Amino acid sequence: MLDTAMLESVASQLMTGKQITLQGQSWPVTRTSSQRLKTARFSMKGREYQAIEQNRLKPSRWGQLAREGHQVVQFRDIQTNKYVAVAIDGKVQEYGQRNA
Repeated sequence: MLDTAMLESVASQLMTGKQITLQGQSWPVTRTSSQRLKTARFSMKGREYQAIEQNRLKPSRWGQLAREGHQVVQFRDIQTNKYVAVAIDGKVQEYGQRNA
């Protein structure tokens, strides 16, 4: 189970700032080399994650939302290299979790 409040904070900080600060630690917001998307690595509950701004050019539903002006941030578990959640306009949805 992910800390969705923490991920919401990361998504907001990624899209608006130059660094992410969580529990007294800071990580820089950088840009990817090819698409110039915002990205940052951070630690949460002893695991390392990467927050990545959604590429607007992708034909996926997330790319469509980004093209429509929504702020979409994907979260990837560094160890497993799997995407674990997405934040759309600050609201986090874990992958594999059904909304009630």
